[in-house]
Amino acid sequence: MNRYLDVAEEVRLALEEGKPVVALESTIISHGMPYPRNVETALLVEQTIRNNGAVPATIAVIGGRLKAGLSREEIEYLGKTGRGVAKASRRDLPALVARKADGATTVATTMIIAHLAGIRIFATGGIGGVHRGAETTMDISADLEELAHTPVMVVCAGAKSILDLGLTLEYLETKGVPVIGFGTDELPAFYTRRSGFGVDYRVDSPEELAAMFAAQRGLGYPGGMLVTNPIPSEYAMDKDTIDAAIDEALNAARAEGIHGKETTPYLLAKVVELTGGESLESNIRLVLNNAAVAARTAVCLARQ
Repeated sequence: MNRYLDVAEEVRLALEEGKPVVALESTIISHGMPYPRNVETALLVEQTIRNNGAVPATIAVIGGRLKAGLSREEIEYLGKTGRGVAKASRRDLPALVARKADGATTVATTMIIAHLAGIRIFATGGIGGVHRGAETTMDISADLEELAHTPVMVVCAGAKSILDLGLTLEYLETKGVPVIGFGTDELPAFYTRRSGFGVDYRVDSPEELAAMFAAQRGLGYPGGMLVTNPIPSEYAMDKDTIDAAIDEALNAARAEGIHGKETTPYLLAKVVELTGGESLESNIRLVLNNAAVAARTAVCLARQ
């Protein structure tokens, strides 16, 4: 066990007994939603995982300790503190640990800590990717590189639609990361079910997802697997509406000089504002949907 890692008792026992566990990120709590919706959503996502037969392990850095499994009080703390908690990607972990600081984990750092703890499946909203204009800015999320190196299955609703989805898929292909569509042949685009880009393989059951990931692990591949699960139809947004909001948010970000790791939280908050809160409701529903699929897949994987 890594000396900087704390695994919650419930999570530790589940892992020791071979029971299904699903990791959850904490950036969505501190940087993705306003209080108290962030805390309410985090607890509801954990309950959704329990309802589908698995144990939730929300991940964060608190007081310099890598946490795999948070208490309700810790989730409340992250939600109330909000952006006062550092957004922690791979590069930030050594500084946070050394300084005994707090960090809300991105997809990349959640994968790292989940792997250290022995958790094989992780549910999130959407992954980071290649930002629009990356051919000049080189703004590419560390999430993609982590997927290439860390053996964790990530269940999401696709890459966030504020990104360049075509280039994101090209990057993942170059890194050898399989992109699986759960019940779809097309990459979902976070708020909407379709993007116009195809996935590598379509899978229609948690059993097949678990079998595919078990085969990947058995082959000794070093990286992870990306499972893209479309937002339920009843909660999907109109593509023209969300595209217009994203374009306006991107223009505002450029005008205000927003860049680096502040870009995604800024854009998501701006889109919520421009859509009158509709995008926030869609975001919550797609996270719950991903949690259910991840938990059912973890149950199947535990039987392998």
